[in-house]
Amino acid sequence: MKTFNYIQSIALHILIGVLIFVIPALSQIYLLGIFVYFTFKIFQSKLSNRSILILRACGYVVGAEVFIRMTGGSLLYEASKYFVIVFCLIGFFTIRLNKQALPYILYIFLLIPGIFVTGFNITENTMIRTAIAFNLSGPICLGIVALFCYKLKVKYEDAHKILLALALPLVTTTTYLFLYNPDIRDVVTGTYSNYATSGGFGPNQVATVLGFGMFVFATRFFLKSPTLFLKVLNLVLLTLISYRGIVTFSRGGIITGVVIILAFLFSYYKKSSIKNKARILKLVLVFFGVSFLIWFFTSVQTDGFIDKRYANQDAAGRVKEDLSTGRNVLISFELEEFLKNPIFGVGVGKIKELREDEQGIVAASHNEMSRILSEHGMFGFFAFLILLMLPLALRLKNRSNIFFFSCYIFWFFTINHSSMRIAAPSFIYGLCLLHFIYEPKKAKLKTLKKQL
Repeated sequence: MKTFNYIQSIALHILIGVLIFVIPALSQIYLLGIFVYFTFKIFQSKLSNRSILILRACGYVVGAEVFIRMTGGSLLYEASKYFVIVFCLIGFFTIRLNKQALPYILYIFLLIPGIFVTGFNITENTMIRTAIAFNLSGPICLGIVALFCYKLKVKYEDAHKILLALALPLVTTTTYLFLYNPDIRDVVTGTYSNYATSGGFGPNQVATVLGFGMFVFATRFFLKSPTLFLKVLNLVLLTLISYRGIVTFSRGGIITGVVIILAFLFSYYKKSSIKNKARILKLVLVFFGVSFLIWFFTSVQTDGFIDKRYANQDAAGRVKEDLSTGRNVLISFELEEFLKNPIFGVGVGKIKELREDEQGIVAASHNEMSRILSEHGMFGFFAFLILLMLPLALRLKNRSNIFFFSCYIFWFFTINHSSMRIAAPSFIYGLCLLHFIYEPKKAKLKTLKKQL
């Protein structure tokens, strides 16, 4: 029955992708439908189950965010982050607020002085509401999610449900990408990030979420595929998502996806018994064999351009001098501004404006570390220190979360190449703060007998 429900869910999300491709206006209905459906389900649920349902709701919104932006369904550009915040606030007011999570309250308060700095330095080019909403929605979203997730105990099986909720909309995204651009040979002419293969949307954001989708279906291949059919199904989904992620030609999200899969495999293998380790090694060989075939097929489809992209070469095969594609200059400017304004920073959203005025460059570094330092000064430094160190301190006391390193690394890598433009790093950071409860085999047997 579980397998049938899983297939139904996959089929439904393929259908959603097809329908919105044919009728784009449905994207707005899809967004509103997500919010109404999960809000109703959350309030209808028992208090004992509500926290998991809230996390599933947040996960689904995060998984659907890029697709909804891509198809023009966002009524507000930051709507997904607001929805995640609202769902978590429902949790605070109806079930829990962990008093031990005080460092994350401090983190949120440390972001406030930067708002006043912006207010005191308004120019004719400053759009204060937009600057604050765009630059603080991600960090605030992270703080709220962290407050909700900190030391929250969830069953191991429920953790998989949360990840699946995030991954299902990525099946929709992948379906849409194949319909939008079925033959990539027609549009791949160089080694630059490709909007045509990314559904006409930002390749960086698309690759970021698909990279995490690779991780989810990899974990399902190893942990949630008791039958050959499910193993094949999850490998097929992993293959399709990986292929569409790679052909965006945006490296950050895909490299991150590969690294967090390796981190998961390391944690999984380390925790396993000797008998299970032999089974894992067999599956790893199959997994890497399929990974090689994915890359080989992509290389053929892109006429070798993808190999040059990851080798940091241009279309003619010349090695590029700057691996960061110019971002090192942008980051250097932000660090210089931090040194000039070390206490309060330049103010929320002001660094981009200053860069344009002083250097004539209209661009963002997409690096959250340098941005928070330049815009918030020492307040930003301590805020980031809380984010960086608290999960590691938590991990020393409780090692139950098998996905800890994968989620933590995803957050850290993503904020360094994509900042916090999407809600994914905020939410997935929260997942590394969860404590897993593993149901003993005897308890599982008793549960099964009751069901029978």
